Amino acid sequence: MLKKLLIVCIALAPLAAVAQDVKIGYINTQEIFTSMPELSSIETQLSTKQEEINKNGQALIEEYNKKLEEFESNPATSEAIQQDQLKQLTQLQERFQVYQQNSQQEMNQLQQQLLEPVNKKIHDAIQSVGAENNYTYVFDVASVVYVSPTAEDITQLVKTKLGI
Repeated sequence: MLKKLLIVCIALAPLAAVAQDVKIGYINTQEIFTSMPELSSIETQLSTKQEEINKNGQALIEEYNKKLEEFESNPATSEAIQQDQLKQLTQLQERFQVYQQNSQQEMNQLQQQLLEPVNKKIHDAIQSVGAENNYTYVFDVASVVYVSPTAEDITQLVKTKLGI
């Protein structure tokens, strides 16, 4: 019996040694993201694009309103002309809807394209700090329910790495 207990203790000793070498860090990626200097340029580019989209959308709305006013103020003399005018109004509505959908997709793609290098830069800095400081795990506080007092906040280390 004593021999079995000794064997179990010897077998578990390396596991205990490995468990003590686990180094855990946590980070607030949202704080880092909002501190990135590139963000103001990205916001400006997105705002400029949104203004352009709104301007073009407004032109479509004005064209529709003009046709609608013409339709309402000048009753068609024939059924064929009235049907044609209604068809034009419907087509303008459809064009506007398609324009809105395409514009939203375009904005999403531009945002993703502009933010991808920033996100990669943050990710690379986290990887670098984690490797340099021998962290076994680095968790984002946004997705962690509990942070142990023994875990280390490495947000400032990553900010320093990024030059923030």
